[in-house]
Amino acid sequence: MIRTAALDSLPVREVLPALTAALDARGAAVLCAPPGTGKTTLVPLVLAGLVGGGVRRRVVVAEPRRIAARAAARRMAWLLGEAVGGSVGFTVRGERVAGPDTVVEVVTTGVLLQRLQRDQELAGVDVVVLDECHERHLDADTAAAFLLDVRGTLRPELRLVAASATTDAAGWARLLGGADGDAPVVEAAGVAHPVETVWAPPPRPVRPPHGTRVDPAQLAHVASVVRRALAERSGDVLCFLPGVGELAKVAGLLGGVDARVLQVHGRAPAEVQEEALTASARRRVILATAVAESSLTVPGVRVVVDAGLAREPRVDHARGLGALATVRASRAAGRQRAGRAGREAPGTVYRCWDRAEDGRLPAFPPPEIRVADLARFALEAACWGDPDASGLALPDPPPAGAMAAAREVLLAVGAVDPAGRPTARGRRMVRMGVHPRLARALLDGAEALGARRAAEVVALLSEEPPRGHGDDLAGAWRAARAGGDAYAARWRAEARRLERAVGSGAGAERASAVGAERGRGGSGGRAGDDAAAGLVAALAFPERVARARGAGTFLMASGTGAEADGGSVLREAPWLAVAVADRPPHAASARVRLAAPIDAETAREAAAHLLSSGEEVRWEDGDLVARRVERLGAIELVARPLRDPDPAAVRAALLDGLRAEGPELLRWSPEARALRARLAFLHRTLGGAWPDVADDGALLERADEWLEPELSRARRRADLARIDAGQALNRLLPWATGEAGRLDELAPERIEVPSGSRIRVDYGDGDGQPVLAVKLQELFGLAETPRVAGVPVLVHLLSPAGRPAAVTADLASFWQGGYRAVRAELRGRYPKHPWPEDPSTAEPTRHTNARLRR
Repeated sequence: MIRTAALDSLPVREVLPALTAALDARGAAVLCAPPGTGKTTLVPLVLAGLVGGGVRRRVVVAEPRRIAARAAARRMAWLLGEAVGGSVGFTVRGERVAGPDTVVEVVTTGVLLQRLQRDQELAGVDVVVLDECHERHLDADTAAAFLLDVRGTLRPELRLVAASATTDAAGWARLLGGADGDAPVVEAAGVAHPVETVWAPPPRPVRPPHGTRVDPAQLAHVASVVRRALAERSGDVLCFLPGVGELAKVAGLLGGVDARVLQVHGRAPAEVQEEALTASARRRVILATAVAESSLTVPGVRVVVDAGLAREPRVDHARGLGALATVRASRAAGRQRAGRAGREAPGTVYRCWDRAEDGRLPAFPPPEIRVADLARFALEAACWGDPDASGLALPDPPPAGAMAAAREVLLAVGAVDPAGRPTARGRRMVRMGVHPRLARALLDGAEALGARRAAEVVALLSEEPPRGHGDDLAGAWRAARAGGDAYAARWRAEARRLERAVGSGAGAERASAVGAERGRGGSGGRAGDDAAAGLVAALAFPERVARARGAGTFLMASGTGAEADGGSVLREAPWLAVAVADRPPHAASARVRLAAPIDAETAREAAAHLLSSGEEVRWEDGDLVARRVERLGAIELVARPLRDPDPAAVRAALLDGLRAEGPELLRWSPEARALRARLAFLHRTLGGAWPDVADDGALLERADEWLEPELSRARRRADLARIDAGQALNRLLPWATGEAGRLDELAPERIEVPSGSRIRVDYGDGDGQPVLAVKLQELFGLAETPRVAGVPVLVHLLSPAGRPAAVTADLASFWQGGYRAVRAELRGRYPKHPWPEDPSTAEPTRHTNARLRR
């Protein structure tokens, strides 16, 4: 029996005529309706003609999460008074509850994409509803683009509804409308009760999240805020946390509270999900991930506690590492979460951050296409017939760099050809419903191990095992086999699905032979598990095969360092196949989260496309190294000295050494340094043809002009040290213009002073005023300061003992003024030397008074 009262109470009922009219007129519409208005449940029933007496149509509703798909199907079936699998059914990965009479089918967006790849016309489907499209999941964006392509080329009669829980609908209206103008936007008002905001920041600073780690102090604070909310408010408490691990930790901190504590997430057991979605007489605390923001409606909630955190995908393309990262939730997510407290009555939201921080949070979460690994998307696009996705009507285009990295992955696993077109293998991969890396591991692993064993390991990799299973992949495999928890049940179901997807023909027949050949105990037992797990992980992530460097550290083929935890059995392995790793901010190495030991043969086999060999001539550790090297990516496998390296490569490597360590590698005599300083002074003062030799970079840019032929004859660092830098610098003098002959005139090495002495000029680094350091008595009678290239030298006047007495650039002024003070200070200390009252007319000398009298 149809539950008419429940249907009539849903606010979206008021806009159903407008939505129907929009679809009749344009075939596409955007529906904006807050959570709880019935957009996910009543709208599909009406569009299918199951409620309201309309034309009977087959409707597919696409949800971003499995838990939401199941919940929506159950709710619609309940509204019709039926069991799931009748008029309303659902299909998620590994589970289908639907029958021949099913008119409304709820699927995940991933399932919808697979159906579109198998049947681009989507035969038999009249209406597709893309629910929660505001969340901007990559699968949903891709499905929307494919469906718009289908409407535009194959099935213009296919109706399309983009349903959003926010009012930011302009972009979707433009997308769905295409060349005909914006699609109609239908907005439904929700029943919004006032929600009071309580700011509840931690009493002391907490460390910001990094990777998937959250400061335990922050989780303890969230638990204390939940206890406070239970004491200060009535009704159920819905607490938002970023991930499953945080749910479990906070649940552990809530022991003894007078309420039923539930943990709701996409992997939660069906009975827990059902309990959370059913009203209860007993008070509850529902700890939930983002799945409860808009995908699920939890009855009885009057209080929301928001930790202010979210999980988003991140990819380090340079290092080949991709993972979820814990970040601050956006203001849009905060509004969605807070709204859950006011669904049924006035409520309260406790925000676990300071009010001043709120304005600094991002306005919206980034679309997944901007931050995620795009390998799977790129394969979907290639199999759709648009390898670069340029012809797809996407809300946001894929970043060029991420697409390039994705194409490299697809080429490496054999999913596309060099032109980006899908291979037969790639078309098979796209239908497996897993990342192309895992599809490659499944196909190639099945040939070596048999379909069942390969599928079991791939199932482990497709949903990372609980941390309690440890970091040893083979150990986690054994724990999953023996487990009776929800994870083990999901793992078994996924393994069966993958085994069916790949089949068990020739691969199963070869398994025992390969196992015997590898000498790892065949296909069973602990040793066999280690070898099988390692092979599959290496096939999935060949860039992450890693060789030990000692002390539990490894170098991955991608060039990234990795380190196993202190107590891990993986630390002693000579090679690892790293399945999961993350790199904390500012850390030099990644942390190994899940891996399996392998041998060198397995590493070579799995990462064969990374094998390379060739001659390497480079500057390394302060000298030239020439060798023939075989590498696996960044891992050096074998190196042998190269007896007769290419002279051009040697010259280039020596130049690299000079750039790295500077021209000091050459032989610099005092005369050579003085010549460099003189030339630098002339370049700064006169410019023109005088070369720039002060800057090492500029000097080395002209290596061909001054370091040949000695540089081309050199073979090692010691040969560089024999090159006379002064002789080489002479080649840079402006000989062609004739200016070179004026070097001693313009920048003399020495200047003759009145005493007859020839005093060396110190040009420093060529960037300052030249210095003439001379004993004061030797300059008697000199009225004007000496000049070089028109620049007065800076005279350092020395005492008879050679110690500094005065500094001047204007001798005439010094004789008239400063000399008197110097004479008064020094004549008593050096009475044997002349100190005339008028130095400008005195005889210059290098000698004492007695010597002068003789």
